[in-house]
Amino acid sequence: MSVINVGQAVVLGAIEGVTEFLPVSSTGHLKITEGLMGIPVDDNAVVGFSAVIQVGAIAAVLVYFFKDIVRILSAWGRGLRDREERYHHDYKFAWWVICATIPIVIVGLAAKPLIEGPLASLWVVAASLIVGSGVMWAADQMGRHKRGEDDTSFKDAMLVGCSQILALLFPGFSRSGATMSTALILDLDRVAATRLSFFLGIPALTGAGLYELKDALGTGVGAAPLVVGTLVSFVVAYGSIAWLLRFVAKHSFNAFVIYRLVIGVALFGLLGAGVLS
Repeated sequence: MSVINVGQAVVLGAIEGVTEFLPVSSTGHLKITEGLMGIPVDDNAVVGFSAVIQVGAIAAVLVYFFKDIVRILSAWGRGLRDREERYHHDYKFAWWVICATIPIVIVGLAAKPLIEGPLASLWVVAASLIVGSGVMWAADQMGRHKRGEDDTSFKDAMLVGCSQILALLFPGFSRSGATMSTALILDLDRVAATRLSFFLGIPALTGAGLYELKDALGTGVGAAPLVVGTLVSFVVAYGSIAWLLRFVAKHSFNAFVIYRLVIGVALFGLLGAGVLS
């Protein structure tokens, strides 16, 4: 019997779609929801399921930014053939995304037992939500928001890419939160920081989903919940992306900071009261 049924997959897919690209921690919200539904959060099949349904959210990014992705990949392809094209920003940006993904791949493989074991804890999620809130607030205050997407450099991409490791090791910190905060500290404006976070998430999250697929299918999650969860994630994530880009163009990240603090404190309360374990 599958450890996750279709109804639960719908709920988890919706949670993933809403939270994957908002700086509030999709992993943290998934683990909290799984705990409330009585699903073992540290089960290998459940960890695999969470990674796989991320592919639905990534597919939403691919569709939403299709023209941008085609433009970047086209520039990259031209640059491989023509030396003159290698001075184009899009060609360099494609390589930056590739290089910036390598650190998280190395750490993800090396630390897999920790990620799926001791670090897959709701106590870690609660603490990471609160600590990440402080980092995000400080980054938003420190950043001068004066650099746009065309001003990004290799250094920016590598630092923002490496920051994804924080969310990998500490579920609740938020991959989006870590990458956006780092980009803000580097003085990128909020829209540029958000878009850079999206592009850097494509290879990292797609790779994680494909890597975990065998565990999700082989250790207790049926094909139907995986398909349903992934489809729901795609639909909801598409709407979430469109909303977030409009929001950050006119607002600070303070609303996310407050929300994370409330969820983190509430989670500590639920754990302390024994409602969740």
